[in-house]
Amino acid sequence: MGESRSQSEASDAVRLAMAVSRLRSRIRTESGVRSTGIPISQLAVLGRIIAEGPTTAAALAAGEHVTQQAIAQSLATLRERGLVEKQADPSDGRKSLVTATAAGRELMEGIAASREEWLTQAIDAAVRPEERPLLAEAIGLLERIADVKLHRGGEIR
Repeated sequence: MGESRSQSEASDAVRLAMAVSRLRSRIRTESGVRSTGIPISQLAVLGRIIAEGPTTAAALAAGEHVTQQAIAQSLATLRERGLVEKQADPSDGRKSLVTATAAGRELMEGIAASREEWLTQAIDAAVRPEERPLLAEAIGLLERIADVKLHRGGEIR
């Protein structure tokens, strides 16, 4: 007769995943992320350095869920581009702290401003004023979905 509930839910999950993926890709394109020539993973590392302040490579690797080797490669490239710098940790001379340079901060600020400008314009073009409360509600739902923690069986913890 009709679609079973599980098929409908699966369809919603696929549609949501595709919509989020398309939106992320579009935001990256429109904000100029791709035109920087810097891989998204390295921009994520730079963003984390800016957000957290001076930090160690080990903390970055843990925060980005990658190996120390992957972080070392990212940091080497970011340093070559003049976006980050290393300095001795004043509390432990055996460690180095990584910080963003002014150029690194400017790059990320430009990307954020472009992203916000494009997204604001896209919302203005696609969402009618009477739909704004619905958009706010949808954003809340997406935030809840992003924050949910599930056991392997699918139950909420």
